[in-house]
Amino acid sequence: MATEAFKGEFYQKVDSKARVSIPAAMRRILEQGDPDSTGGRARVNMVYGAGGRFVQCFSMKGTQALYDQIAAHEVGDRKDGLELAYVTRSAEVEIDEDGRLVLPPKVRDRMGVTADLLARGFTAAFAGKLDRFELWVGDTYDADTPSLGDDAKAIRAALALPKQ
Repeated sequence: MATEAFKGEFYQKVDSKARVSIPAAMRRILEQGDPDSTGGRARVNMVYGAGGRFVQCFSMKGTQALYDQIAAHEVGDRKDGLELAYVTRSAEVEIDEDGRLVLPPKVRDRMGVTADLLARGFTAAFAGKLDRFELWVGDTYDADTPSLGDDAKAIRAALALPKQ
């Protein structure tokens, strides 16, 4: 059975201990994508080295597919850069029994989470991207993510979708 796609936008509160609940639909995909999970506690690979003010999160199967793509490159600067961004600068995090994960310090840094923001608590945005999801500070996501507006027509045409 193929793994279902990560889709949708979800906003979840992050507490002062950097814990956030993973939306149930995304958690199921992570569980499905981690056949080697211990005690039913799935893992997520959080990539913080690829740029932007967000982290990319992959299931374990998705991580392996990404690693296979990187490994296919010939040894050289491009492969080294991909390895640095997606392998070295990543953190494997186990989901707790309550469906939460703790955001590691490097992940919080990439997202722009300051000590003050963490102390107050904030909302994280989970954005589905088919084989992965992005994790943002909610306010940053809202400010940086464009609306489809005029691009909707071009997107529908590129995908051969009917007019709405």
